[in-house]
Amino acid sequence: MKQLNLRKKHLTSFQIISIGFLLVILSGSLLLMLPISSKGGHVTSFIDALFTATSAVCVTGLVVHDTATFWSGFGQAVILVLIQIGGMGVVTIAVAIASISGRKIGLMQRRTMQEAISAPNVGGIVRMTGFILKTTILIELTGAILMFPVFCRDFGALKGLWYSVFHSISAFCNAGFDLMGKRAPFSSLTAYYGNGVINAVIIGLIIVGGIGFLTWNDVVCHKIHFHRYRMQSKVILMTTVILIVFPFLFFFFGEFGRESFGGMTLPQKLWSALFQAVTPRTAGFNTVDLNLFGEAGQTIIILLMLIGGSPGSTAGGMKTTTVAVLFMTLLAVFQRKEDTECCGRRIDDSVIKYASAILLMYLMLFMTGGIIISCIEGLPVLTCLFETASAIGTVGLTLGITPGVGLISRLILIGLMFMGRVGGLTLVFAAFSGGQRKMSKLPKEKITVG
Repeated sequence: MKQLNLRKKHLTSFQIISIGFLLVILSGSLLLMLPISSKGGHVTSFIDALFTATSAVCVTGLVVHDTATFWSGFGQAVILVLIQIGGMGVVTIAVAIASISGRKIGLMQRRTMQEAISAPNVGGIVRMTGFILKTTILIELTGAILMFPVFCRDFGALKGLWYSVFHSISAFCNAGFDLMGKRAPFSSLTAYYGNGVINAVIIGLIIVGGIGFLTWNDVVCHKIHFHRYRMQSKVILMTTVILIVFPFLFFFFGEFGRESFGGMTLPQKLWSALFQAVTPRTAGFNTVDLNLFGEAGQTIIILLMLIGGSPGSTAGGMKTTTVAVLFMTLLAVFQRKEDTECCGRRIDDSVIKYASAILLMYLMLFMTGGIIISCIEGLPVLTCLFETASAIGTVGLTLGITPGVGLISRLILIGLMFMGRVGGLTLVFAAFSGGQRKMSKLPKEKITVG
C-alpha cells in the first residue's frame, strides 16, 4: 500500500491528465460493448467500441457506426456522458465532484487543474472550476431550449427534447456527434442547411465552446472593456474573428459559387458558408456534402481543422494561440525586431519554442498518418489527409472513408484523436517527465537558416 502511495506522489500533472482520459475511454469502451448499448442487442467489437469512446471523449465526432441507427438509447446516453466529460475535461469533472462533496482540494490537484485548463496560475482554480460548471450548464440548457421548437416539430415532443439536449451538448463540447441518421446514415445536419434557428444556435454553441473558459471569464468580469482583458484573451478573440471571416468569404464566393451548389438560394448559401467556416475548427458538424467541395476548399478545411480551438476550451487542435504566436514571430522577423510583441507586451521565447514544436509535431503526425492510411487503403492522399487532420484536430468532419477503413487505419485515427485532445506536449511531458534540466550550457555557434 505504501508503495502504491509513493507511486501516486510521483505522478506529474501531465501523467494524471493523460491517464485520466485513458481510463475514461476504456470505461466507455466497455460500456459500449454491452448488448444493451446497441440497437441490435449484440456485443459490439472492442475496436469499434474503443473507436467510438475515443471519438466521444476526445470530442471528435469521427464514427464507424451511425450514432442514431446503430446505438440504442442507452448507448447514445453513454456517448453523451463521454462527450460531456471530454469537453469539460476529466480533471475539471473530478475537481468539481470533489468540491461539491466538500472534499479539500490539495495543491497537487490545483496544479493538475491549472495544466488541464491552461490557467496562468494556481490561484483561483477552484473558483474557476465552479465558473466552468455553471457556464457549461447554462449555455447547454439555453442551446437546447432554442432548438427544441424545431426538433419538437420534426420528431415529436419526447424525441425532440432528447435531440435538443444531445445536439446542444455535442455542439458546445465541439464533438460533432449527431442523431440525424434516422433520415440518412452519416448525414449530420445536411437536412437543416437552410434552417436559420438550427444554424445560428449550433454556430453560436461551437464558437462559445471553442473560445475557452478563461476568455469567457474575462468577458464576464470586464464586459466590453477590451483593454482590460488578458493578452491571451485578446489574441484568442482577434484570431477567432479572422478565422471565421476569411474562410466565410472564401467559401461563399468560391465554393458556393460552383455549379454543384447552384440550386441553393442566397440565404442558404450564406448560412452554409458561415457554418462551414466555423465547424472545421473542431466541431465536426456539416450542413452540406463536403465531397462536393473542390480540392482548394477541402485544403482550406484541413488547415482550419489543424488550427482547432483555443486553450482551456472544449476544442482540440493546435490552438489559435499557437498559430497567432507563430504569425507574430514571423512579423517580428520581417521587421527585424529582437522580440515577438503583441498588445504592448513581449512574448517569452519559451512560448515561441513550444509553439514551433507543436506545429512541427502536428504536421508530422497528420501527414505521416495520412500517407500510411493512403498506402494501406489504396485511397487518394488528400482524402486520407482530410481524415487524419480531422482526427488530430478532434473535428469529426469526414469525406466518408472512416467507416470502411481497416484495423491499422482505425488504430492510427484513435491515436491521433487521443493526442489531439490531450495535447501533444502533454503526452510528451508525461512520457519524459523523469528528465532533469541541464543547468550548464554548451558553447554557442550560429547556423544559417532560410
